[in-house]
Amino acid sequence: MAPNEGSKIVLITGASSGIGQATALRLAREGHHVVIGARREDRLASVAAAIKDAGGSVDTRRLDVTDREDVASFVDTTVREHGRIDVIVNNAGVMPLSRMDSLLVEEWNRMIDVNVRGLLHGIAAALGHFQRQGRGHFVTVASVGAHEVVPTAAVYCATKHAAWAITEGLRLEVDPSIRVTTISPGVVESELADSITEPGAKEMMRTYRAAALPADTIAEGISYAIGQPAGVDVNELVLRPAGQR
Repeated sequence: MAPNEGSKIVLITGASSGIGQATALRLAREGHHVVIGARREDRLASVAAAIKDAGGSVDTRRLDVTDREDVASFVDTTVREHGRIDVIVNNAGVMPLSRMDSLLVEEWNRMIDVNVRGLLHGIAAALGHFQRQGRGHFVTVASVGAHEVVPTAAVYCATKHAAWAITEGLRLEVDPSIRVTTISPGVVESELADSITEPGAKEMMRTYRAAALPADTIAEGISYAIGQPAGVDVNELVLRPAGQR
């Protein structure tokens, strides 16, 4: 389907799998034009093909959210091609869990770079455009890890606490014409746990993920938030399996 009169131009980072992929598929199905970015271009092409096969509208960009110039280009190119952006979903994230005493410092740094700096790069790239337009919507995909800490997840939870705090601070500072939403998922069917290298953390996560939400449940929450009337600001949605306590 071609974008309809009420459609939005929606940028989505980390869109090659999991929540990002599900969000791209759902929003395109609902008539929005999605611009999807991720490092894995082959996976992006597959997502784009599925969207086009269903009649949806999509652009793809190779994107590394840890590179500020790359993120700026992702946003600026979309504005040049479409005249505006309406929503940016800062979704890209990694989760290589481990105990602190394993000292997997490179993995800690990777989480900080993607989960925190990547979010900041997305905000920096889009904020000026939203201010110029007099409207826009930031959506941050955080985690229930923003509100709790569990063994092996100290650094991951710290990055998600940071994502929550940054997004909430942004909401308090920007003009009300710019909406800001944090989405905090619980356990979701995704590839996030595949990056765990520590055997103990991997086994713990296998048990923890026994009950998981489909990624489209989170995509539905994002759709709900961006679909509200202009005067409604959905500050945060926490979505988790009923069995996750």
